[in-house]
Amino acid sequence: MAETASRRATYDDLYNIPENMIGEIIDGELIATPRPSTDHVFSASTLGSEILFPYHFGRGGPGGWIILDEPEIAFGENILVPDLAGWKRDRFAKSKDHNWISVSPDWVCEILSPGTFRRDKIQKMPIYAQYGVPHFWLVDPMARTLETYRLESGKWTVMGVFADNDKVRAEPFQEIEIELGNLWLVLPEEK
Repeated sequence: MAETASRRATYDDLYNIPENMIGEIIDGELIATPRPSTDHVFSASTLGSEILFPYHFGRGGPGGWIILDEPEIAFGENILVPDLAGWKRDRFAKSKDHNWISVSPDWVCEILSPGTFRRDKIQKMPIYAQYGVPHFWLVDPMARTLETYRLESGKWTVMGVFADNDKVRAEPFQEIEIELGNLWLVLPEEK
């Protein structure tokens, strides 16, 4: 019996997923994931605010960056939605014809959760390398860790692994100090 070739997902398929889902296309497969957990959103929002003011606005830092939450980015036929991404301002290109950004970012951060852990590390991380993203961060709110990577000769090199309440200066944002303890949602009854 002959095998039937499966149809590769296209951008138009993203319009058919429910509004409460995040859609991506990875290696021709349409992937829909639910909106992230509170811990996930808290870590992403807090990290984004730490970086946004000094790098996007130039307040207390060098400026010169565009920092975005959950942008759609085209990497060839893949459409990925990292939790955070940043472009040096002179490299950023906004299209008026479509929603996705077609220029690879200078930095990507994925916030890990049980439902996305394998996809972020096994599927998306190699795509970011293939398309020349020079800096990649993985934040795990459950383990309370930050892993930072630099792309060297097409391969990821670990630049640092940090945990709990470490104070971090990490590429490409080494001009500022990030207190990791601020990224973890801790409620009064948990202290």
